[in-house]
Amino acid sequence: MANLGVGSYLTLQSAVNLNFNFNTPASTVSIKVDQYGGEVDKIVLYVVAGANSNPATWKKIKTVPFTGAGTVLSVTSQEVATALGTTVPLLAPGTFYTFYNQVITKDGRTFDVTNTLGALESNSNYNAVLRWAAFITCPFVAPVAGNYRVVQDDWADWSTGDIVVVTDGPGANQVNLSLVWPGVPAGGIVKNPFIVNVAPATGTASIPKVDFGTYGGSTIYTAQNPAGAASAGYVFSCTGLITLRVLITAGASSFGVNALVLQKL
Repeated sequence: MANLGVGSYLTLQSAVNLNFNFNTPASTVSIKVDQYGGEVDKIVLYVVAGANSNPATWKKIKTVPFTGAGTVLSVTSQEVATALGTTVPLLAPGTFYTFYNQVITKDGRTFDVTNTLGALESNSNYNAVLRWAAFITCPFVAPVAGNYRVVQDDWADWSTGDIVVVTDGPGANQVNLSLVWPGVPAGGIVKNPFIVNVAPATGTASIPKVDFGTYGGSTIYTAQNPAGAASAGYVFSCTGLITLRVLITAGASSFGVNALVLQKL
C-alpha cells in the first residue's frame, strides 16, 4: 500500500447556473468546486455537443487556475461556439453541451473521466464533478397549443411518430398535457389535469404533483418532478420542443423516471 499514489479530483460546491440564454454570446454557465486528494494546480475545460466520454471528441475551451475552495469554472456561449468551430446562433435551444474537467496536479499528473473509476463519479457520497452539462434555453412565450409529434414516450401510452394534442393553461406560463397522459391508445382516463409550470425566462419546466389518471382500473397514477430535482425538463416555445423527465408512482409503487419528448408540427 505504501507504493500507491494519491489521486485527485474536484468536488462540487455549488452549481451557480446551468442554462445558457439562446443567441446571447455573453451568457454564462458556471459551477464552484473544491479539490480532494492530491494538490490541484489547474483545470483544463473541454466541451462536446451532447455527451461523449471519448476524449478524441472533446474540444478545449480554456485552462483555469485552481485557487482553492470556491474556484469558479465558468463558460460563455461564445467560448462554446469558438471551441466547437461554430457560431452562437447555431447553438440551438433544446440542445445541451457537456463540459469535462481535466485536473492537473502540482506534481504534473492528470486526472479525468478516462483514468478515474466510474464508481467515484456515480457515488453521490464522493460529490465528484468530473463532468457537468448545460442547456441552451429560450424564453417561454405562450401560446404553445397545437399538434405535436411524439419523439419519445417511455410510459408507452403513445408510439414514436404518433400525433398528440397539447393545450395551453389554464394559468399563465402553464402547459396542459391532459390529452397526452393518460393516453387514449392505452385506455387512459383523466382524473386530474396534468399541468406543467414553465419559467418564462428560461423555459424550465416543473410538474406539481398530480394524480393524473387511471387505465380502466382502480389504480391511480401520479406524476411529479424526479425525486430531488428542482425541475422536470424544458418547454421551448421558440422551437416547439417539450422534453420532460417525469417520476410516475401509484401508491407505494414507483415506475421510475419516464422521458416524454414532443415536437410541435
